[in-house]
Amino acid sequence: MEKQLFTVTVFSEHQVGLLNQISIIFTRRCLNIESLSVSPSSIEGVHKFTITCYSDRVMMEKVVKQIEKRIDVLKSFLYTDEEIVYQEVALYKVPTDKLLDEKNLEVIIRNHNARILEITREYTIIEKTGHSDETEALFEELKRYDIRQFVRSGRVAVTKSPVEYVDRFIEEQNRRKESLK
Repeated sequence: MEKQLFTVTVFSEHQVGLLNQISIIFTRRCLNIESLSVSPSSIEGVHKFTITCYSDRVMMEKVVKQIEKRIDVLKSFLYTDEEIVYQEVALYKVPTDKLLDEKNLEVIIRNHNARILEITREYTIIEKTGHSDETEALFEELKRYDIRQFVRSGRVAVTKSPVEYVDRFIEEQNRRKESLK
């Protein structure tokens, strides 16, 4: 089976230790998490994990089913890049004196749709938002300026679907609760 990059979104209650439980599911299957981002979702009290991993669809479907068995997980979904809109943020710390010597610095920043966040005598911080290949391309170009620090966030993503499936799931659960009363 061909490996490809999948994005798993997990909606959960905000509970201590859940990240550990989820990461163990990947570890037991010898899968490496490529990126991970966790934040509150649009639903009050619900957090969203966005996890990327290279694998095949069959394996990733099993992973999603295992994640959903966790008590604190409300729902988990599996996506390919074609089904979502996603971004990452990268920060680059470069010595200011190296950048000042560059005549084409403005062109480099404009060509990569990056922006300068902070300039001091010692360093300049540049920010780039985009896909990992775009942030990596700017990294490669800035290497000649002696990058002191580089960091890239995990993927953040929303679906292209007009329907928010986790909302449907929560509504369905609420209807079930009401029908049991």
